[in-house]
Amino acid sequence: MIADHPCFHLKPGTTPLLVSLPHCGELIPDELKSRYHPRALDVEDTDWHLHKLYAFAAEMGASVLQPRASRFVIDLNRPSDNAPMYPGANNTELCPTRFFTGDALYVDGGAPTEAEIRRRIAQWWQPYHGAVATELARLKAEHGHAVIFDGHSIKSELPWLFEGRLPALNLGTVDGKSCAPSLRGQLGAVLAKQDRYTHVVDGRFKGGYITRHYGRPDDGIHAVQLEMIWDCYMDETPPFAYRPDKAAQVQPLLRELLRTMRDWKPQ
Repeated sequence: MIADHPCFHLKPGTTPLLVSLPHCGELIPDELKSRYHPRALDVEDTDWHLHKLYAFAAEMGASVLQPRASRFVIDLNRPSDNAPMYPGANNTELCPTRFFTGDALYVDGGAPTEAEIRRRIAQWWQPYHGAVATELARLKAEHGHAVIFDGHSIKSELPWLFEGRLPALNLGTVDGKSCAPSLRGQLGAVLAKQDRYTHVVDGRFKGGYITRHYGRPDDGIHAVQLEMIWDCYMDETPPFAYRPDKAAQVQPLLRELLRTMRDWKPQ
């Protein structure tokens, strides 16, 4: 069964694993477009092609959830109260007003008001998170526990957000708080036994709202985020083309990470 909603697309799976791809949406509603700088209509800060890169997840029995709206409309991996995820660093907002380069996203006077932000929360944020909560509850009821994998990707160098070049694979578990230690350890071991891709566990990207909010190991819900640099599977310059040759190299590792999450059981 595939669940289509105006705000998201959900394909329910048969295993304890839910794959969430909250930044792969590309839609900016027509009524908003004139308020953005023309550059924004190319939605350059999208987590490009992740639905294609992780197409194997559904074949593995995972539930897969992806939104329709661009993160330029609303960031589904930020809390609805807009509290910063990384205090002391530049942060993007619930309804972003800047590109990842730090440049203004909207024309003068175009940024959303507080009332409009509340409307966007009701229209886009709440349905997506309602789907996450409902699916996790179903998986836990059927399997005794659930694991949510929050998949992201980003340009390897963005000085406004972080210094230098990111490791290729950035696994986040909120310093071990969002999942069981044994799951964190097994995932770290998967990364450690390969040397093609640089990696870090709980480095700059420890996990966004989805990982922090839903990861409740004591309640049987385990959450893990993976922030991957674009260079692993696509071109980092416009038109941001998908690179099947690069994707084919990283997909076996991604498959092993997801298989580990799917097959892991609480001790």
